[in-house]
Amino acid sequence: MTPIIQLGLGGVGRALARQILAVAPAIRRRYGIDLRYVAVVDSRGAIAGDPALSEEQVRQILAVKEAGNGIDSLAGAIVDRHWIELLPAAMAVVVDVTAASGHAAPLAAAISAGHRVVLANKRPLCEGYDLFAALTERGATRYEATVGAGLPVISTLQSLLDSGDEVVCIEAALSGTLGFLMSELEAGSSFADAVRTAYRLGYTEPDPRDDLSGADVARKALILARTCGNHLPAEAVIAEPLFPPHLANVSVAEFLQRLSEAEEEMMSRLAAARANGNVLRYITRITPESVEVGLREIAANHPLASLSGPDNLISFTTRRYHDRPLVVRGPGAGVEVTAAGVLSDIIATAREL
Repeated sequence: MTPIIQLGLGGVGRALARQILAVAPAIRRRYGIDLRYVAVVDSRGAIAGDPALSEEQVRQILAVKEAGNGIDSLAGAIVDRHWIELLPAAMAVVVDVTAASGHAAPLAAAISAGHRVVLANKRPLCEGYDLFAALTERGATRYEATVGAGLPVISTLQSLLDSGDEVVCIEAALSGTLGFLMSELEAGSSFADAVRTAYRLGYTEPDPRDDLSGADVARKALILARTCGNHLPAEAVIAEPLFPPHLANVSVAEFLQRLSEAEEEMMSRLAAARANGNVLRYITRITPESVEVGLREIAANHPLASLSGPDNLISFTTRRYHDRPLVVRGPGAGVEVTAAGVLSDIIATAREL
């Protein structure tokens, strides 16, 4: 049995649990691996199996969460112990699909005790570099879904590095939300209307500034840079926000109403790019010397210029892939594809074990 402790039962967490239940029989036949939950944890409590949770128990937990209730509403819920106390004696896989802070040190402790970690949560990898190293050294943590959801971004980068290639430059569009906004602007929409459309369609976070600040892209950039071997502190990566500072602390409703105050700057930059025969993209650029995150003009024949809609694209220029960069492109967000990226990491970890 491969024991799994899952932290988080939000949209991605629930999708992951359903996917595990669906593929477990095939994985058992194909590899002789028995994926079993020994505990699931949300912000209000945990349920642990003896020694593992049954499929019926997992489905009951999912039903409770779908109804908007916490694990603490279930009989037998554990509300007075940290999840690390639920780790079995046998080697387990701890899966963090939350967006919570404060998990890095406990996850590193789990690794020190001989367990493995799979992450969709970016935050543990974006604290001090010493914690990043503790989590990732000797391959103890897989974290594909932290950067490209289900896209093979981290595995591609690690394969290049492991085979002796050298990264010259990584250029990437890592936000489906900001990619959608750029497409809307190119189609003739105003910036305010583009943001409101993205908000209405559910492409943004509940507070659109979480996307427009570039903070999430900065975390992804930091993870990529650290994976390349750059010992960067978290504060070294600064993202360019797409709204003026005086709108940072107003309510969401007021922010959406006052988006026109960000209009002039954005539309003037769009006009300047067009006049130069270029396009605007919100990009990450990583070299051995620097990390940039922000709105940039790029040439119309650049790989990132071809992006439209919410797709992500990551271009790796290396010593081997110099004249023609290696490109990974596809949906970089979404509950199902993110969960599938996590599941792939779980199965790869279980095969290693």
